[in-house]
Amino acid sequence: MTNGSAAMTARPSLLRTQAEKDLIERFASLKAAEGNSASMVRLRKDAFERFAAAGLPHRRIEAYKYTDLRALLRSVPPAAEGADLAMAAKVAAPPAALQAVDRYRLVFVDGAYVPALSDAEGILGVTVETLAHALPHGHSIAERIGKQPGCEVDPIVALNAAYMADGVVLRVATGSTIDKPIEIAHLVSGAPVAATLRHIIEIEAGAKVTFLETYQGPAATAYHLNAVTELVVADRAEATLLCLQTEGELAVHLGTLVVTLGERARLEHFVLNAGAAVARRQVFATFVGEHAMLATRGATLLKGKAHSDVTLVVDHAVPHGTSRELYRAVIDEDARSVFQGKIIVRQHAQKTDGKMASNAVLLSDGAEALNKPELEIFADDVACGHGATAGELDERLKFYLMSRGIPAIEAEKLLIAAFLGEAVDAIENETVRDAVMAIVEAWAEARSEGRTAS
Repeated sequence: MTNGSAAMTARPSLLRTQAEKDLIERFASLKAAEGNSASMVRLRKDAFERFAAAGLPHRRIEAYKYTDLRALLRSVPPAAEGADLAMAAKVAAPPAALQAVDRYRLVFVDGAYVPALSDAEGILGVTVETLAHALPHGHSIAERIGKQPGCEVDPIVALNAAYMADGVVLRVATGSTIDKPIEIAHLVSGAPVAATLRHIIEIEAGAKVTFLETYQGPAATAYHLNAVTELVVADRAEATLLCLQTEGELAVHLGTLVVTLGERARLEHFVLNAGAAVARRQVFATFVGEHAMLATRGATLLKGKAHSDVTLVVDHAVPHGTSRELYRAVIDEDARSVFQGKIIVRQHAQKTDGKMASNAVLLSDGAEALNKPELEIFADDVACGHGATAGELDERLKFYLMSRGIPAIEAEKLLIAAFLGEAVDAIENETVRDAVMAIVEAWAEARSEGRTAS
């Protein structure tokens, strides 16, 4: 009877997938080679224990209902061990679309910072350090990691904390205006590796700066990237963050932005998803100062069997905040697009103004779009709304263009560019905006060529 009672009360063991086994085994070797401060060791251990207790997020977790990483990730490639300079030099050239953009550049190859390929030293008003250099030196960096609201509630962010190897620790000084964008480039040299990066960016009061986060890698390589950016936009600061994800077609891309906005702070955010077999881009934004403004927009281009998930949580924790979310997706073949957006308005966050829209165009019978907009409002003096649509290209507009002598394939290209243009046109930097539209047009052109060949 005792044995029966014990059996009934015993906790069931978690059945591990191969990917989870790979990650657990990797942490053991990481711990053996640990050279971090005691505070960083504790931070990593706590984050790993949260992962080990629950495993990879799956469809029974509401936020991952449509992106079951336990099912999608069959295994995890070996951890990157630093960039080979000769190989790094071969992949370091920026995408053709971005070559006209005048910018500073911080280059990471296979998850490691490569100073020889970077040119962001001595920017007036900016201090830059690498995470790999900061981790072993005292406890100050550990105190800054994962302390923003929303940081450690997400399992992918916690997983990042356990395995992070490098990244940028950057501060923009009070009142500084940076003369040109700062690019943080993430490149993969060609080996199937897993790279984990954590960027810590603080924009002090009254400063103004633009960042580019670019992600690219080879088409025929199954690599994994988990990158988290923690961004603090202080009082009256103005920031622009543009993320361009054009990973290889076999890649797994997990990207997270965690941001807090101070009083009268402004953030313009844009994300392009145009690559990877599995991509999840998530934003956790919290208003901690009144009269702040967040505008986040995105354009997604999918084909084949690609799976892309954009997940937003915008938390209005104080009054007089304004947020705008506009995401557009174009989906072809058997690809799947997921949009999950939540606006939270806390009880005392009166005079909040929040608007969210998600729109998708399906170019084939096998394409799929899943939209899940949500509002959680606990205040009574607000103006909030959301909307979501999914459908085919407008046949009336297509017919109109064809009636003016434009071939059907060309008409579709124009309609795709116009559909995504509303999200892209909000990019203030003209050369970056042109670069993004060049990527959109190249995708549409490749689709047209494929249809013509078939």
